[in-house]
Amino acid sequence: MDGTVILRAGTPNDDNRDYLPEAIKGSDMVVNENGNNSQPYPQRLRECTGVLTDDGLTDRWYEYVPESYDGSRAVPLVVGNHGGLMTGWGHAIYTSWTMLADREGLICVFPDAHQARIWQVEGMFEGSKTPSFFDDMDLAAVPADYRENHDLNYVKALIAEMQRKYNIDKGRIFMQGMSAGNLMTAQFCRYYGDILAGAAGSGGPTQLDMLFTDDGELKNVAGHLPVWQARPETNGTPPGRPYDEPLLNRFNRFYWMHLNECGPIPRIRIEGEHNLAFYTGKKGDVVYHDIKNRDHGQTLDEAFLYWDYFFSGLRRNPDGSITRSETPLPRTGDAFAIAVTGGTDQAWFGNRIVPMSAPAVKWQKLKYHGLNGGTKVRGEYVCVPLRFLAQVCGAEYLPGEGSLTARLILKDGRTLQFARGSIGCVIDRDIRSMYCEALHRNGELLVSAEWFCRYLLNLQVSQCDGVVYITDHFAALSANMADVIRELLFGKLFPENFRYMEYQAL
Repeated sequence: MDGTVILRAGTPNDDNRDYLPEAIKGSDMVVNENGNNSQPYPQRLRECTGVLTDDGLTDRWYEYVPESYDGSRAVPLVVGNHGGLMTGWGHAIYTSWTMLADREGLICVFPDAHQARIWQVEGMFEGSKTPSFFDDMDLAAVPADYRENHDLNYVKALIAEMQRKYNIDKGRIFMQGMSAGNLMTAQFCRYYGDILAGAAGSGGPTQLDMLFTDDGELKNVAGHLPVWQARPETNGTPPGRPYDEPLLNRFNRFYWMHLNECGPIPRIRIEGEHNLAFYTGKKGDVVYHDIKNRDHGQTLDEAFLYWDYFFSGLRRNPDGSITRSETPLPRTGDAFAIAVTGGTDQAWFGNRIVPMSAPAVKWQKLKYHGLNGGTKVRGEYVCVPLRFLAQVCGAEYLPGEGSLTARLILKDGRTLQFARGSIGCVIDRDIRSMYCEALHRNGELLVSAEWFCRYLLNLQVSQCDGVVYITDHFAALSANMADVIRELLFGKLFPENFRYMEYQAL
């Protein structure tokens, strides 16, 4: 192989409604569901079984060794943990790890959970009714002592087995999981993460009582570890156990930020539907990743994102420290980006928090004629000071008396004029209607950031949950990233303590 990435054609099964159609195994069938798309069964994927643990139980796993591997040099290892009710081979086809293995020459292993396709994870179903589809399954209780947890011991032993069979670079062992596999990955990281150089997971944040004591102390044995957390925007609630997903996402992130001694201000980058926040830590970095309009699961390209932004630059040293080197895709924020939301005079610009001369206002454009005193909302916009908009686009700002009117001279020579209460904007000798009228607040003239940046500057504007994100390229702001931005703009960067039950959301 020359490192080329090749997509193989599959036979779509659009009538499929099974969670994991068994007919896929060994076939070219592919299934598709809002981003959770499979690839044809990898031809080099090999099923293995064996007894790896002291309890004498037999386990099954799937190995993928690229054609380029000849044993002459040590290569990275990636362990992929499947979601609940799935299999190791299912995780292989619903990710692109095998294609990445062909490109990079790394080896992948995909273990099966020992019983009923469900990992032994602390707290997975505690405190709630077990989902109905587990009613007929004889699920063993999760041992209180992690050292007696078969799946933890099995995955740890499987890593040792892969090192015995292949020339694995001991400092470059990585783990990734989806849904219940993400819970398994996070559990492994808390106890045995010191044998990994990095970990990533999609879809399933850990219940907070597994991460923190009632006094806000962190539950952890293995210490720091670079971690990537992917949280699909429409992730939803797992069957049988409602939870506060924003709170879970925040404190799962805070947990690793604290262990890795990360700074509270990330670099934010939005590429299409992928929303990325890069946190730098003294002991390890954290990446927070939200995917716009994606359901519970993982996207086919996530493995490549994990590798090109993160794993490819990580190494665990013999002393336990993490070495970080350059990656093919640098973890830099968007070169040009503005984020604003109503109710605060702080904005995001130049990858930092900057003050504005007056708070932004969330404003509604209303229709009321002919509605007998009622109203209809025809638009909702975030209005910001013209003084700030002039600053971000390099325009000259010329306020009128009392700032009731204002003129801007753009860098391309266009002259703009605005006035309190008017929906009009004079552009040289023409007039154009804005989305809503100009406001006057705190001695400043405010206009819709959405209209100004779209119409006058030809920028990309994305909105979600009252947050506006403006860039010079295609970017779709998602709900979890909007939550991060609100934290930044309202100054709630990090909780005073980790008593999550006392945390007051914005």
